[in-house]
Amino acid sequence: MKRAQIPSVKEPLGLLRQDNKCPTILPWSRGKLLEWDVTVPDTYADAHVSNTAMETGAAASLAATNKTNKHSHLSATHIFTPVAIETAGTWHHQAVELVQELGRRATIITGDSRETTYLFQQLSVALQKGN
Repeated sequence: MKRAQIPSVKEPLGLLRQDNKCPTILPWSRGKLLEWDVTVPDTYADAHVSNTAMETGAAASLAATNKTNKHSHLSATHIFTPVAIETAGTWHHQAVELVQELGRRATIITGDSRETTYLFQQLSVALQKGN
């Protein structure tokens, strides 16, 4: 089976922030590169537990907002998508939408309609290994 290869660059030149960390970018649309930055906030951390007890995904939502604000300086040249996934498993809607679009594009390349499912499975396993 042919697997889709989607080119990406982890640390492109010229995008380093003040903290010397860099998001991942990918050629995307409208003449812009897609930039994403992953964060996995702890659902049960003292800083989040009161909000996550009231609203599912509250920690992911806050983390996504913080990432968007951090990368706002690149909005003229890049499309930014925060990938915020809580330790308890809740994905921020923008992370879900990004993975769905990547899966859709992989399906176009491979013809395999299961690409999105495979991608979600692989990412879920990778996140579990990282915890």
